[in-house]
Amino acid sequence: MSTQRITSAPTDLDQFGVVIANRLSDGLNDLPHDISERLRAARVRAVANRQASSIKVAEVASEISYSGGAATLGQDDANPIWWQRLANLLPLLALVIGLITIAVIQDEIRVRELAEVDAELLTDELPPSAYVDPGFAQFMRSNQPK
Repeated sequence: MSTQRITSAPTDLDQFGVVIANRLSDGLNDLPHDISERLRAARVRAVANRQASSIKVAEVASEISYSGGAATLGQDDANPIWWQRLANLLPLLALVIGLITIAVIQDEIRVRELAEVDAELLTDELPPSAYVDPGFAQFMRSNQPK
């Protein structure tokens, strides 16, 4: 199996960024002093925000611990408290109960519908064998009240 080394070659986007930065730098000397100071202050704030966000990422990364083959956030103990386990299982339990309830209700509805059809067939004037007769559908169409 061959491995490829990934190198950071300049891409079109990087080249475009360099062109834009050069273009902006060309007009920097023509700006009034107050605007250039505001731009400098904005640049300082942007660099400070970038450093603050990288510090936050480092803090989160330090909270991630690797234990027993699984990466976890927060607590380092391998056995969480019983209520935490219960809280993790409650959504699964609710889903299973919901699916079982839906299955039971659908079965009851099917049984009621079949019982209704059976009751109508058995209490009808015609015997059930008449319904399978090929001429019965034609008979029913011709004798419909108009």
